[in-house]
Amino acid sequence: MAYKIKYDDEADVLTVVVAEKGKLSYAEEVGDIIVHFDENGKPLFMEILKASKIVPLMVQGLAKKEVIIT
Repeated sequence: MAYKIKYDDEADVLTVVVAEKGKLSYAEEVGDIIVHFDENGKPLFMEILKASKIVPLMVQGLAKKEVIIT
């Protein structure tokens, strides 16, 4: 599966597109991550807010196999 990743430096938002097809139906927000779903509940894309802070911590977590982001 291929993912399209876009970064908006003005808004500091990283968008990861997981599905190119589907009609946007709703979104769920958990902290600084918003996941957008189609009418069948399949994720279409997710947005990581404050990406310049969160993404480096995620990468560190991959190296350590665990991370807590506050």
